[in-house]
Order: sequence, then C-alpha cells, then structure tokens
Amino acid sequence: MKDGHFKKVMRLATFCTGFLLAGQTMAAEIAAAEPASQVAASDKNYEALFGDAPMKEAKNDPELSNTMKRFIYGEIAKVNQLTLEQRQLVTIVVLATVPNEKLLRKNVEGALHVGVTPLEIREALYQVAPYIGFARVFDALDAANEVFKAQGIELPLPAQGTVTEEDRLEKGLAVQVGIYGGRITKMRASAPEDERFVQDGLSGYCFGDTFTRGTLEIPMRELLTVSALAALGGVEGQLKGHIAGNLTVGNDRQTILSAIATALPYIGFPCTLNAVRCVDEVTNPAK
Repeated sequence: MKDGHFKKVMRLATFCTGFLLAGQTMAAEIAAAEPASQVAASDKNYEALFGDAPMKEAKNDPELSNTMKRFIYGEIAKVNQLTLEQRQLVTIVVLATVPNEKLLRKNVEGALHVGVTPLEIREALYQVAPYIGFARVFDALDAANEVFKAQGIELPLPAQGTVTEEDRLEKGLAVQVGIYGGRITKMRASAPEDERFVQDGLSGYCFGDTFTRGTLEIPMRELLTVSALAALGGVEGQLKGHIAGNLTVGNDRQTILSAIATALPYIGFPCTLNAVRCVDEVTNPAK
C-alpha cells in the first residue's frame, strides 16, 4: 500500500472512531438525563388502567412486552397533554382502525376502569365509522360489547341520535359548513352530478348522522377523526383537512400532536411521521 493512501485510510479510520465515540458519549448523556423514575412512572400509569396483573403478552415475549410498556406508559405518557380518559378513547379508535381486537378489548377494560363511560366508548367508535368503514367498527363494537356484558352493562346502550331521515342532510350540512366554511358549499356546487352521492354522504352521514350525536362534543369528535385518519395512512389530504377542522373547533397544535403521539405505538413511525408532517403543513410551526 502506498504511503499516501495508507495515511488517508488511517485518517478515515480515526474520524470514524471519533464519530462513534462521540455518538456513544451523546447517547450516554441522553440516557443519564432520563429520570430513573420513568420506569416507576410507566408501572404506575399501567397499573392505573389495568391493575397489577402482569401483561398477558409478557408470558411468551417478555422483552417486547416490557419495551411496549415503557414506551406507551412511560415515554409517550410523559409528553402527552391529553387527559387519561381522552388518551383511552383515542387508543380505542386507533385499535379499531389498525385493527387489533385483543388490545382493543384490553383498552376498553382500562377505559372503564378509569371512568370512561360505555356511551363515550361507543360514541368514539361510531364517530370513526364514516372514515374506517362499518366492517371494522362492527368488529370493534363486538369486542367492546363483550367487555360491557362481562361487566354487567346492559345492552343496547341508550340512543344518542339527534336527527331524522328528513333533516339529517340539512343539519349535517350546517355542522359541516360551521367547521369548514363556505368551501363546502362551493365543493357541493362544483361536483359532477354522478358524484353527488359522495357529497350528500359526507353531509348527511359523516356530519348529519355522526357529528350531531350526543355524549361527545365536536372537538373530541374531530380529535378522534384525526386519530383514525393518522392510523389509516395514505389519506394525507383528508388528514390535513381534519387537522384544520380541529383548529377551528378549538383543538390546538399540541392537542393534535398528543393524539398522534397516543397513536404512535400502534401505527408505527412511518404513519406517525406522515401525520406529523401534515400537522406542520397546516399549523406552520415556528422554527
């Protein structure tokens, strides 16, 4: 090996070694900065929802179960600005969207344990039906209803609808325009006649049959909608529209990001990063 080439190789090796050592030092500093109490906090947060029984997943996969527990109930809970009840409703609609009935059933139990009402759980699932489809929602309702029955909750739950077949379109359109403004009227007017069923469905079903229901207020309904859209992935146009709708009804950037943080452990980083990018595009955060 020529002397000049040898020196270049040695300089590169020295640089790489220094870079790796710097990375290790930074990682050690970050780890040291994490409070030792975070592990205890994750245990406490988990037990608040599910009691002191061990995670069922830990029987065969204790390492991944422990990672999930620390991430959801420690790291994510620490930065989350939603109430515990709100986090559970977001989690339930995300698990309906993914879907995962086993974890959904467990989180319905946890939600009831911390004071979320059966009606709130049912309304959260009803809310996302226009976005994830009846098939997924009825599967989720089957799981939730099994939990309700096991806890002695009488079914069916009280009706919460507020519209009739005669006024659902009118009332839905009023809610839709109230959130999204005059562009809804323009969108309906410009739609081709053979696509009119889509516009009528949006106004009559998404907003008339759904947003007008009782129990959950519109800000929570919009937050649940964003959560489901983030979990779906590939619907960035609709996601940005509902992020804007969230802002209109009073949910700020941090509230929306907290909902996405709640969804993160179940939807993964690719969908989460896409959702965060949509939030950034709509809210124009300060750099």
